[in-house]
Amino acid sequence: MSQNIKHYKCYINGEWLESSSRDNIEVQNPANLEVFATVTSCSKQDVQYALESSEKAQLAWQLTPAHQRALYLIAIAAKLKQERDHFANLLVLEQGKTFAEAQGEVDGTIQYLTYNAEAARRIQGAIFPSEGKNEHLAIYKIPYGVTVGLCAFNFPLALIGRKVGPALVTGNTMIIKPHELTPITTSEFCRLVHEVGVPKGVINMVVTQKADAASLLVESPITKLISLTGSTRAGKGIYKAASQNVTALTLELGGKAPFIVCDDADIEKAVEAAAISRYANSGQVCICNEMVMVDEKIADEFTDKLIKRVQKIKVGDPFDSTVNMGPGVSSLGLERIDGLVKKNIQQGAELALGGKRPDGAYFEKGNWYEPTILTNVKNDHATMQEEVFGPVLPIMKISGFDEALELTNAREEGLSAYLYTNNYKTHMKAIDQMQVGTIFINRSIVGYIQGYHSGHKTSGIGGEDGIYGIEGFLQKRTIYMDYND
Repeated sequence: MSQNIKHYKCYINGEWLESSSRDNIEVQNPANLEVFATVTSCSKQDVQYALESSEKAQLAWQLTPAHQRALYLIAIAAKLKQERDHFANLLVLEQGKTFAEAQGEVDGTIQYLTYNAEAARRIQGAIFPSEGKNEHLAIYKIPYGVTVGLCAFNFPLALIGRKVGPALVTGNTMIIKPHELTPITTSEFCRLVHEVGVPKGVINMVVTQKADAASLLVESPITKLISLTGSTRAGKGIYKAASQNVTALTLELGGKAPFIVCDDADIEKAVEAAAISRYANSGQVCICNEMVMVDEKIADEFTDKLIKRVQKIKVGDPFDSTVNMGPGVSSLGLERIDGLVKKNIQQGAELALGGKRPDGAYFEKGNWYEPTILTNVKNDHATMQEEVFGPVLPIMKISGFDEALELTNAREEGLSAYLYTNNYKTHMKAIDQMQVGTIFINRSIVGYIQGYHSGHKTSGIGGEDGIYGIEGFLQKRTIYMDYND
């Protein structure tokens, strides 16, 4: 093994361990496909050890006062702040986002940990009047026990904070399984966990490409709650597997957010938001603008201005401060995206911008794709029907908001939507009738920690962030107590 390639182990029960199988996973830099690290690929035996150690640690962790549990989260956040640029560098290397976006992800992770730590003194139950003399009726909030956090590749660090923060502060233990394409920041996060002295077994990390090992995390009776951020296909599989033990689920799955622009919209503002909300993180955000539905009265003007705005996006070395967009994470993802574009053109769409790998020697290797815009797109076209999850934006003309609402609600998924209009009646109609978990009204993509991130229909179950995200890691226990003599 080259001395330039760093090797990472799994983290189980407070120890750094090699897999019992001795198999490794190579981690590539998506900008050039060079292997820069390896990580041990956990076996089914390793996963079982992680489950058992999490179970062994859980009761003592639950009985630790909540504010003391929170102190560990605060300590991790403080170390993360000290090593901000180190973690940002790792995110660029394994995920491909720009350095500025990576710094933002580190900052967001710190916020997730801090917010949940601050909630330690605000976990509330309830007391209700009893119907009998000298009786007590109370509802307690208690942890589930051993939880599993399954993380996607688009935000390798932030998703840890989003899951670990509420899980730990409420008294659960957690086994983190990062995506095999992006496991390095997770391993480095566990280094911080170890350094601040989080008790053994409270946080474990396993990485694996082995189906039987990954399945055990979901199917084991030890696991009491699974929190997944991933594709709808993966979510359906986990839903089915978890049913064996009626395991609790929080599923944040795929989306296909429409970006609806009505004829009275502020076009300049909508154009800027459409560009930011599509091409951030190379289009790899579940709540990204996936398709524009623009009123036919303003469609030509909007499209011309959007093309000019997207032409300004600079693609290149993600460590270059002048670059706006880096590579995608996955080579298979790149092939799928290019296939969707080609199929859509065959269906009659027009390629207005991009549609290929950027020119130049720098882009010959790596998962590069130009910011792409397709026009003359119809609702039954490939890029309208499938989640692209990349830097491709189809634009379809609509007759008005009612058509956009009907098309949106007819879809199987319902994660998010964007709406640009100055008509307050249209605002309220969208709020009342649009079947999605989040609506951005005259607003580009954003996600505040005190909000709530959830999907409707096949986009998920439960949700994350804010007070409701914390509630998702708590179950209720009702107490009827008679204290008569």
